Formats: sequence, structure tokens, C-alpha cells
Amino acid sequence: MQKTLALVAHDHKKPDLIRWSKSHKAQLAKHKLVATGTTGGLLTEALDLPVFRYQSGPLGGDQQIGALIAEGKLDALFFFWDPLNPAPHDPDVKALLRLCSVWNVPVACNESSADLIISSPRFEDPAYQRKVPSY
Repeated sequence: MQKTLALVAHDHKKPDLIRWSKSHKAQLAKHKLVATGTTGGLLTEALDLPVFRYQSGPLGGDQQIGALIAEGKLDALFFFWDPLNPAPHDPDVKALLRLCSVWNVPVACNESSADLIISSPRFEDPAYQRKVPSY
């Protein structure tokens, strides 16, 4: 079952996300990949896989991915964010992470959590359905 996965990284974390993605290319290749602007371009080049690119995060890309969550169209978010360097669009970042909690979407904020999510037997199990809250 193909999932839609969002891959996002702040500037100082882009090399980490690229390195992580390359090490999990075979798993990522099975799914539809989406990303914010610059990150998407770097991933397309590094992985030689199709990556749908939204706007850059500060220009609304985080909100576009948030809309996917609200519409039930995103299965997981891999967002390597940089907690030590505040971003000009920090409210958008917090809103994106908040939406993952509201809609029970798995989110990885660093390499360790990304490893755990993508290596989970439930990640590829078509019988597993995450619980979507009913508001």
C-alpha cells in the first residue's frame, strides 16, 4: 500500500535528511514523496526519485503540507527541524507539528525517530490503520 510521506528540513538539517533519505531510499521509493521547496529539489537530485515540491516553508509550504494533514491525505511527516535556530516561519512549524498531534499522524523530528518509524513492522503492514480522531 503506497503512503504519502512528507519530507521537510530546516537549512541546518537538510544534510541530515538527505543522508537519512539516501540510506532509506529503497523504502522511500515505494511511496509518494512530497516536500517543501528547496528540500524537495535536493531530495530529487540525491535520490533520483520523483518528489512533489510545495512552496518553500517560509512561503507557505509548511501550511500546504498542513492542509494535506487536515484533509487526511498525509500518512507520515519526516521533519528534521532545527530547535537551536529560530525560523522566521516558526508559527507555521508549530502549527504543522500541532496538526500531526491533532490528526494522529506519525511525525519524526530527527534521525532516531525517523529510523524507528520507517523500520516499524506496522509502517508497511497494509492491515494497520492509524486511528483518526472524530471531531
